[in-house]
Amino acid sequence: MKCRFVLLAVLAGFSISWGADAGPGTRLLRFPAIHGDRIVFGYAGDLYTVGAAGGTARKLTADAGYEMFPRFSPDGTQLAFTAQYDGNTEVYLMPSGGGIPRRLTITATLGRDDVADRMGPNNIVMGWKGNDKILFRSRKDEWNDFKGDLLLASVEGGLPEPLPLPYGGFGSFSPDGKRLAYNRVFREFRTWKRYRGGQADDVWIHDFDSRTTVNITDNPAQDIIPMWAGERIYFLSDRDEKKRFNLYSYDLRSKKTEKHTDFADFDVKFPSLGDQAIVFENGGFLYRFDLRSRKAVKVPITVADDQVTGRGGWIDVSRRVSNYEIAPDGSRALFGAHGEVFTVPAKHGRTLNLTRTPGAHERASKWSPDGKWIAWISDASGEDEVYIAPRDGSGPPRRLTEGGDTYKFSLLWSPDSKKILWSDKKLRLQVVEVESGKVTEVARAKAFEIADYAWSPDSLWVAWAQEEETQLQTVYLHSLASGATFPATDGWYDSGSPAFSADGKYLFFVSSRTFNPVYGQNEFNYSYRDMAKIYLVTLARETRSPFEPKSDEVRIKEEGSKEEPKPKPEPEAKVTVRVDPDGLVGRVAEVPVESGTYRHLTSAAGKLYYMTLRKGKAVLALYDFDKLKETELLDADGYEISADSKKMLIGQGGSYSIVDLPSARPDTSERLDLGDLRFEVDRAAEWRQIFHECWRQMRDFFYAPNMHGVDWAGMRERYAELLPFVRHRADLTYVIGEMIGELSAGHAYVGGGEVPPKERVPLGLLGAEIEKDPASGYFRIVKILRGENWDKATRSPLTDIGVDAKTGDYILAVDGRPTREMRDLYEALVHTAGKQVKLRLNGKPEEAGSRETVVVPVGDEHGLRYHEWVRGNLERVEKATGGRVGYIHIPDMGVDGLNMFVRHFYPQFRKEAVIVDVRSNGGGNVSPMVIERLRREAVLVDIARNTAPSLDPGGMIPGPKVALLDEFSASDGDIFAYR
Repeated sequence: MKCRFVLLAVLAGFSISWGADAGPGTRLLRFPAIHGDRIVFGYAGDLYTVGAAGGTARKLTADAGYEMFPRFSPDGTQLAFTAQYDGNTEVYLMPSGGGIPRRLTITATLGRDDVADRMGPNNIVMGWKGNDKILFRSRKDEWNDFKGDLLLASVEGGLPEPLPLPYGGFGSFSPDGKRLAYNRVFREFRTWKRYRGGQADDVWIHDFDSRTTVNITDNPAQDIIPMWAGERIYFLSDRDEKKRFNLYSYDLRSKKTEKHTDFADFDVKFPSLGDQAIVFENGGFLYRFDLRSRKAVKVPITVADDQVTGRGGWIDVSRRVSNYEIAPDGSRALFGAHGEVFTVPAKHGRTLNLTRTPGAHERASKWSPDGKWIAWISDASGEDEVYIAPRDGSGPPRRLTEGGDTYKFSLLWSPDSKKILWSDKKLRLQVVEVESGKVTEVARAKAFEIADYAWSPDSLWVAWAQEEETQLQTVYLHSLASGATFPATDGWYDSGSPAFSADGKYLFFVSSRTFNPVYGQNEFNYSYRDMAKIYLVTLARETRSPFEPKSDEVRIKEEGSKEEPKPKPEPEAKVTVRVDPDGLVGRVAEVPVESGTYRHLTSAAGKLYYMTLRKGKAVLALYDFDKLKETELLDADGYEISADSKKMLIGQGGSYSIVDLPSARPDTSERLDLGDLRFEVDRAAEWRQIFHECWRQMRDFFYAPNMHGVDWAGMRERYAELLPFVRHRADLTYVIGEMIGELSAGHAYVGGGEVPPKERVPLGLLGAEIEKDPASGYFRIVKILRGENWDKATRSPLTDIGVDAKTGDYILAVDGRPTREMRDLYEALVHTAGKQVKLRLNGKPEEAGSRETVVVPVGDEHGLRYHEWVRGNLERVEKATGGRVGYIHIPDMGVDGLNMFVRHFYPQFRKEAVIVDVRSNGGGNVSPMVIERLRREAVLVDIARNTAPSLDPGGMIPGPKVALLDEFSASDGDIFAYR
């Protein structure tokens, strides 16, 4: 019930009905195909068929996976499509009128293989070549997600046949099958409309006899999804002034282009060519374009079905906890999960759901220190507002704020339970009085949102960390009584995570003031890590530091004096915080803990509790001010301390425990029972909420307040029309993606969400190119990919130590099963990734003289194929330049790309020049680090006796440098070339 964020449609002014079925004129019909008088299309992940004139559709498939991209055979008898019946996304075939699907391809599971992913699904069916071969696009052999290969799958099954093209997108064969109209780029699932960058594709024609390729559109706009009909090639283009995809055609004889549709509100999507017409989607409806009349008409279709993927029901949200809190006395815990607010007993009692609102997103829940109220942020009104409700759900929630106009961040109760503090996307820090509802602005930042804030124990002061234009944070203090605001830290160091001491004498904070340079191993360079420690400032001028030297002195009892009675403990006095601003930033003391990473500071019972990182693990620790000693308590994800400072809630790997406030390692074996963190979800209401929250997210977070000139309110209304027809989470993602795509901006993505579970089936791969020998029926190893077997990502199974396999060997049997009985070798390798497999091999296609060897297949060849490609490029450059020029490929501008740069840059210092290849670099953020090294210029040469001279500065190749990039060099990979 979050988009990450959302809104309630009815309250937002939309009257959207949601009945048992979508009713007449069902929308969100996707991926259509047509032949003669029949249309097949996808809806909610299943395939349906209907007459070409429309009517009530009949379901053809009903699997938990997603079925898509149906395509009729030219004779109309068969239907090829992409589906997930057996776990992976594969090509299937069935009779066009329905029947049992038959799997045609067997490929490995990809990390990104989903209809809702911007890279699109794998193994997309695109069309036919005759009645016996199916054209599809696959990423099975590509190391880069941008690229895919075009292949032909036989209706009889077997290894697919790759087309002799380097890569491709949508394609369509000429009627005689000798030429192919195709796109080189595939970006149809990207949420970036009106794109004019390097991946804006054209329609190309490849002649398989002459091996020539010509561009027939050559337009800066996007010309996509070609369909070859006689002497005319139809395609989609957004080349007109509206920049909206419409249907066009190119006449092969006149070489003229003609526009056939003129849709203005929605793009034409995923057209498909039939024998007499083209069918496509627009605004969720299907349209039929007659090839003779060249007129498009809407096809009225009704889907009357139970649509189980859109139904609600009871769900377990115990693994979807977004925040947790402890009751003031530790008797219960508070959880926010899946947009609902729950309280769970420490030991005895029932779990309470305080919200039960699938049409709203409740989050950031907090328990008042006096125990009476629970507060949260909700968008039930259509905007983020602050609500409170009785702790036991005995009364309805009460809204404290009005006129919400942006996204609100975390809530924080004042210790007296009379006020609530929060920050928002407009960079404000605000407080609301619980009784009156009066809202007061405490602060407004200039550079970034305010994220860390804290109350003083007397509820009269607020501290917060605010990022300045220097990108360093300063901690500020604000008096609610006087309205005065002043800094508690100076601007020389990054400071944050403020927390008052329980006695009101100190303000703790985390600050990066420890300078420990770490020198690199490959060159004389350094970086700064683990700079932070915990510090405190004394708020009042006369307050002494807890770390001042102490001295034990001998007490002398005077003769005749009586023993002084021990003082009786006084009742706990009310804390009053006094702050002397003069000299405050200089009254800093360091808490003696090791430098590292610290967050979530809380003072209680003379101790300071905090989260830190130790040896790469999150650790809960404390510092005892009586003993002046740090104690590491245990590994944990987080913690919360009860308002009475007697109990602690600890989170560990999705489990939670309430313990006495610890001074040493606590026993967390007694876990809270989250078995009743369940509620009845209404998918329709939830998906409406997600849509509207996503709309607000873009409104509030998009960098340009004018939304690129787009009528953003109008776009919400336009795409909200499709919500009543959403019956699958992937289709909601599609609708949201189409809406945010109207902003015409890159890096605006949508993903995630709950889809029907489907088990992925791992396939074992041998790290080799395999072909079937038609004469013998056996499979032959054509090429063994070279790997580095000490690296799991580039392990080549057939070159492992002890494996006896060679290029040219015939694979006679797999685990005793003769391969000549198989259409596809990989049918014997399903579920074998990481397991031992026995192969019978021979250099000849016969049993005599054969040998057996045991191999352990890999589940993913992408790293291996990438290594083979880079290695080939290195060898090519080495040979062409006589070893004088170096070569470096950088696959992305993240950790992997930086590692590849370091791996190949430093061993090539002595090269006279270098080629830096960023083709297919998907981006990241490390290009400045790479550029800094490439731009270095020699200042002097270091020479010592009996050693090789070295350049200063080190870490450089002084000669010429060339950068290679292509249309798939994206984001920081594209920026690199301009730096």
